[in-house]
Amino acid sequence: MDESKVLQALEAVKAGTLSPEDALKTVSGAAPDALHYAVVDQDRNRRCGFPEVILAEGKSPEQVAGIAEKIWKHGDRLLCTRASQTVFEAVRERVPKVQYSEVARLVYGRRTKPLPGTGLVCIVTAGTADIPVAEEARITATLLDARVETTYDVGVAGIHRVLDRTDMLRKARVLIVVAGMEGALPSVVGGLVDRPVVAVPTSIGYGSSFSGLSALLGMLNSCASNVCVVNIDNGFGAGYVAALINKDPDS
Repeated sequence: MDESKVLQALEAVKAGTLSPEDALKTVSGAAPDALHYAVVDQDRNRRCGFPEVILAEGKSPEQVAGIAEKIWKHGDRLLCTRASQTVFEAVRERVPKVQYSEVARLVYGRRTKPLPGTGLVCIVTAGTADIPVAEEARITATLLDARVETTYDVGVAGIHRVLDRTDMLRKARVLIVVAGMEGALPSVVGGLVDRPVVAVPTSIGYGSSFSGLSALLGMLNSCASNVCVVNIDNGFGAGYVAALINKDPDS
Protein backbone atom coordinates (compact mmCIF):
# COMPACT_ATOMS: atom_id res chain seq x y z
CA MET A 1 0.00 0.00 0.00
CA ASP A 2 1.30 3.49 -0.92
CA GLU A 3 1.98 5.31 2.39
CA SER A 4 1.82 8.76 0.80
CA LYS A 5 -1.61 7.97 -0.64
CA VAL A 6 -2.82 6.93 2.82
CA LEU A 7 -1.55 10.18 4.38
CA GLN A 8 -3.17 12.26 1.66
CA ALA A 9 -6.48 10.47 2.16
CA LEU A 10 -6.33 11.05 5.93
CA GLU A 11 -5.66 14.74 5.43
CA ALA A 12 -8.57 14.98 3.01
CA VAL A 13 -10.88 13.31 5.54
CA LYS A 14 -9.75 15.72 8.26
CA ALA A 15 -10.33 18.66 5.93
CA GLY A 16 -13.81 17.40 5.11
CA THR A 17 -13.12 17.14 1.38
CA LEU A 18 -13.29 13.33 1.31
CA SER A 19 -15.65 10.95 3.08
CA PRO A 20 -14.21 8.03 5.09
CA GLU A 21 -15.85 5.60 2.65
CA ASP A 22 -14.24 7.24 -0.38
CA ALA A 23 -10.92 7.40 1.45
CA LEU A 24 -11.05 3.66 2.02
CA LYS A 25 -11.69 3.07 -1.68
CA THR A 26 -8.79 5.36 -2.55
CA VAL A 27 -6.21 3.51 -0.47
CA SER A 28 -7.44 -0.07 -0.93
CA GLY A 29 -7.25 -0.27 -4.72
CA ALA A 30 -10.06 -1.31 -7.01
CA ALA A 31 -13.48 -1.28 -5.41
CA PRO A 32 -15.49 -4.51 -5.36
CA ASP A 33 -17.72 -4.87 -8.40
CA ALA A 34 -21.23 -5.77 -7.22
CA LEU A 35 -23.82 -7.87 -8.96
CA HIS A 36 -27.12 -8.61 -7.27
CA TYR A 37 -25.89 -12.17 -6.50
CA ALA A 38 -22.12 -11.65 -6.06
CA VAL A 39 -19.49 -9.07 -5.13
CA VAL A 40 -16.52 -9.45 -7.48
CA ASP A 41 -13.15 -8.70 -5.88
CA GLN A 42 -11.45 -6.67 -8.60
CA ASP A 43 -8.47 -5.91 -6.33
CA ARG A 44 -7.49 -9.58 -5.96
CA ASN A 45 -4.95 -9.51 -8.77
CA ARG A 46 -3.03 -6.61 -7.20
CA ARG A 47 -3.06 -8.17 -3.74
CA CYS A 48 -2.48 -11.80 -4.62
CA GLY A 49 -1.03 -11.85 -8.14
CA PHE A 50 -4.04 -13.56 -9.74
CA PRO A 51 -7.67 -12.49 -10.31
CA GLU A 52 -10.53 -13.95 -8.31
CA VAL A 53 -11.18 -17.57 -9.30
CA ILE A 54 -14.79 -18.68 -9.79
CA LEU A 55 -16.01 -21.93 -8.26
CA ALA A 56 -18.79 -22.83 -10.71
CA GLU A 57 -20.19 -25.61 -8.55
CA GLY A 58 -23.41 -24.49 -6.87
CA LYS A 59 -23.88 -21.51 -9.19
CA SER A 60 -26.12 -21.26 -12.23
CA PRO A 61 -24.44 -20.93 -15.66
CA GLU A 62 -25.82 -17.39 -15.89
CA GLN A 63 -24.31 -16.43 -12.53
CA VAL A 64 -20.91 -17.83 -13.49
CA ALA A 65 -21.04 -16.02 -16.82
CA GLY A 66 -21.94 -12.72 -15.15
CA ILE A 67 -19.07 -12.98 -12.67
CA ALA A 68 -16.66 -14.07 -15.42
CA GLU A 69 -17.58 -11.07 -17.55
CA LYS A 70 -16.81 -8.72 -14.65
CA ILE A 71 -13.44 -10.36 -13.94
CA TRP A 72 -12.44 -10.41 -17.62
CA LYS A 73 -13.33 -6.75 -18.01
CA HIS A 74 -10.63 -5.71 -15.52
CA GLY A 75 -8.14 -8.60 -15.64
CA ASP A 76 -5.81 -10.46 -17.97
CA ARG A 77 -6.73 -14.02 -16.92
CA LEU A 78 -9.87 -15.94 -16.09
CA LEU A 79 -10.34 -19.27 -14.34
CA CYS A 80 -13.58 -21.09 -13.44
CA THR A 81 -13.27 -24.42 -11.62
CA ARG A 82 -15.72 -27.36 -11.45
CA ALA A 83 -17.38 -26.14 -14.63
CA SER A 84 -19.69 -28.11 -16.92
CA GLN A 85 -20.04 -27.83 -20.69
CA THR A 86 -23.19 -25.79 -20.08
CA VAL A 87 -21.27 -23.33 -17.91
CA PHE A 88 -18.56 -23.06 -20.57
CA GLU A 89 -21.09 -22.22 -23.25
CA ALA A 90 -22.69 -19.55 -21.05
CA VAL A 91 -19.32 -17.96 -20.26
CA ARG A 92 -18.19 -18.10 -23.89
CA GLU A 93 -21.17 -15.99 -24.93
CA ARG A 94 -19.78 -13.14 -22.82
CA VAL A 95 -16.06 -13.94 -22.97
CA PRO A 96 -15.40 -15.45 -26.42
CA LYS A 97 -11.69 -16.14 -25.82
CA VAL A 98 -12.16 -18.76 -23.12
CA GLN A 99 -11.23 -22.43 -23.50
CA TYR A 100 -12.67 -25.52 -21.81
CA SER A 101 -11.03 -28.64 -20.46
CA GLU A 102 -13.64 -31.35 -20.08
CA VAL A 103 -11.17 -33.57 -18.21
CA ALA A 104 -10.21 -30.91 -15.66
CA ARG A 105 -13.65 -29.23 -15.69
CA LEU A 106 -12.03 -25.82 -16.10
CA VAL A 107 -13.05 -22.77 -18.10
CA TYR A 108 -10.04 -20.56 -18.58
CA GLY A 109 -8.52 -17.83 -20.69
CA ARG A 110 -5.89 -15.11 -20.81
CA ARG A 111 -5.26 -11.93 -22.76
CA THR A 112 -1.49 -11.87 -22.41
CA LYS A 113 1.18 -14.35 -23.47
CA PRO A 114 2.49 -16.58 -20.66
CA LEU A 115 5.67 -15.39 -18.99
CA PRO A 116 8.68 -17.70 -19.42
CA GLY A 117 8.82 -20.11 -16.48
CA THR A 118 11.85 -19.86 -14.23
CA GLY A 119 11.65 -23.15 -12.35
CA LEU A 120 9.73 -26.35 -12.89
CA VAL A 121 6.56 -27.81 -11.40
CA CYS A 122 6.42 -31.58 -11.85
CA ILE A 123 2.98 -33.21 -11.55
CA VAL A 124 2.82 -36.93 -10.79
CA THR A 125 -0.19 -39.24 -10.52
CA ALA A 126 -0.46 -42.67 -8.98
CA GLY A 127 -3.04 -43.85 -11.52
CA THR A 128 -4.80 -42.92 -14.73
CA ALA A 129 -7.99 -42.25 -12.76
CA ASP A 130 -6.19 -39.43 -10.92
CA ILE A 131 -5.50 -37.50 -14.14
CA PRO A 132 -8.56 -35.17 -13.96
CA VAL A 133 -7.33 -33.74 -10.65
CA ALA A 134 -3.78 -33.53 -12.01
CA GLU A 135 -4.98 -31.69 -15.11
CA GLU A 136 -6.80 -29.18 -12.92
CA ALA A 137 -3.47 -28.58 -11.18
CA ARG A 138 -1.55 -28.37 -14.46
CA ILE A 139 -3.78 -25.78 -16.10
CA THR A 140 -3.95 -23.72 -12.92
CA ALA A 141 -0.16 -23.66 -12.50
CA THR A 142 0.31 -22.83 -16.19
CA LEU A 143 -2.07 -19.87 -15.90
CA LEU A 144 0.14 -18.64 -13.07
CA ASP A 145 3.09 -18.77 -15.50
CA ALA A 146 4.72 -21.91 -14.10
CA ARG A 147 6.61 -24.27 -16.39
CA VAL A 148 5.01 -27.68 -15.93
CA GLU A 149 5.96 -31.26 -16.77
CA THR A 150 3.80 -34.30 -16.03
CA THR A 151 4.28 -38.01 -15.49
CA TYR A 152 1.11 -40.04 -15.02
CA ASP A 153 0.26 -43.55 -13.79
CA VAL A 154 3.41 -44.28 -11.78
CA GLY A 155 1.89 -45.52 -8.52
CA VAL A 156 3.52 -47.70 -5.88
CA ALA A 157 1.86 -50.91 -7.09
CA GLY A 158 4.64 -50.89 -9.68
CA ILE A 159 7.33 -49.01 -7.76
CA HIS A 160 9.82 -49.27 -10.63
CA ARG A 161 7.70 -46.82 -12.62
CA VAL A 162 8.33 -43.86 -10.32
CA LEU A 163 11.91 -44.90 -9.60
CA ASP A 164 12.62 -44.80 -13.34
CA ARG A 165 11.64 -41.11 -13.29
CA THR A 166 13.83 -40.05 -10.37
CA ASP A 167 16.04 -37.82 -12.53
CA MET A 168 13.00 -35.93 -13.82
CA LEU A 169 11.56 -35.53 -10.32
CA ARG A 170 14.81 -34.08 -9.00
CA LYS A 171 14.82 -31.35 -11.68
CA ALA A 172 11.66 -29.81 -10.26
CA ARG A 173 11.54 -26.88 -7.87
CA VAL A 174 8.25 -28.19 -6.47
CA LEU A 175 6.24 -31.36 -7.09
CA ILE A 176 2.52 -32.11 -7.03
CA VAL A 177 1.73 -35.75 -6.31
CA VAL A 178 -1.85 -36.90 -6.87
CA ALA A 179 -3.08 -40.23 -5.51
CA GLY A 180 -6.20 -42.00 -4.33
CA MET A 181 -6.61 -45.43 -2.71
CA GLU A 182 -4.19 -45.50 0.29
CA GLY A 183 -2.36 -42.34 -0.84
CA ALA A 184 1.18 -43.73 -0.51
CA LEU A 185 2.88 -42.12 -3.51
CA PRO A 186 3.66 -38.68 -2.01
CA SER A 187 5.68 -40.31 0.79
CA VAL A 188 7.70 -42.28 -1.75
CA VAL A 189 8.36 -39.22 -3.90
CA GLY A 190 9.16 -37.18 -0.79
CA GLY A 191 11.88 -39.68 0.06
CA LEU A 192 13.48 -39.26 -3.36
CA VAL A 193 13.76 -35.46 -3.62
CA ASP A 194 14.92 -32.44 -1.60
CA ARG A 195 12.02 -30.30 -2.80
CA PRO A 196 8.53 -29.42 -1.49
CA VAL A 197 5.92 -32.04 -2.36
CA VAL A 198 2.29 -30.91 -2.52
CA ALA A 199 0.19 -34.02 -1.96
CA VAL A 200 -3.33 -34.21 -3.38
CA PRO A 201 -5.62 -37.01 -2.17
CA THR A 202 -8.31 -38.03 -4.64
CA SER A 203 -11.68 -39.65 -4.10
CA ILE A 204 -10.64 -42.65 -6.23
CA GLY A 205 -10.84 -45.98 -4.38
CA TYR A 206 -13.08 -48.72 -3.05
CA GLY A 207 -15.44 -48.47 -0.08
CA SER A 208 -12.96 -48.20 2.78
CA SER A 209 -11.19 -45.32 1.05
CA PHE A 210 -14.22 -43.26 2.17
CA SER A 211 -14.18 -41.05 -0.94
CA GLY A 212 -10.58 -39.96 -0.39
CA LEU A 213 -10.50 -39.74 3.40
CA SER A 214 -8.10 -42.68 3.70
CA ALA A 215 -5.70 -41.08 1.21
CA LEU A 216 -6.00 -37.73 2.99
CA LEU A 217 -5.18 -39.22 6.39
CA GLY A 218 -2.31 -41.23 4.94
CA MET A 219 -0.78 -38.11 3.39
CA LEU A 220 -1.27 -36.06 6.57
CA ASN A 221 0.60 -38.78 8.46
CA SER A 222 3.44 -39.01 5.94
CA CYS A 223 6.87 -39.64 7.45
CA ALA A 224 8.46 -37.63 4.61
CA SER A 225 9.04 -34.19 6.13
CA ASN A 226 8.82 -32.31 2.82
CA VAL A 227 5.20 -33.33 2.17
CA CYS A 228 2.31 -30.90 2.66
CA VAL A 229 -1.30 -31.71 1.84
CA VAL A 230 -4.28 -29.98 0.23
CA ASN A 231 -7.90 -31.09 0.39
CA ILE A 232 -9.46 -34.06 -1.40
CA ASP A 233 -9.59 -33.59 -5.21
CA ASN A 234 -8.21 -30.04 -4.85
CA GLY A 235 -6.06 -29.90 -7.97
CA PHE A 236 -6.72 -26.18 -8.23
CA GLY A 237 -5.30 -25.48 -4.77
CA ALA A 238 -2.26 -27.65 -5.44
CA GLY A 239 -1.53 -25.96 -8.76
CA TYR A 240 -1.93 -22.51 -7.25
CA VAL A 241 0.37 -23.03 -4.27
CA ALA A 242 2.95 -24.93 -6.33
CA ALA A 243 3.14 -22.05 -8.82
CA LEU A 244 3.69 -19.61 -5.95
CA ILE A 245 6.49 -21.77 -4.52
CA ASN A 246 8.01 -22.11 -7.99
CA LYS A 247 7.89 -18.37 -8.69
CA ASP A 248 11.22 -16.61 -9.13
CA PRO A 249 11.82 -14.82 -5.78
CA ASP A 250 13.47 -11.91 -7.63
CA SER A 251 10.53 -11.32 -10.01
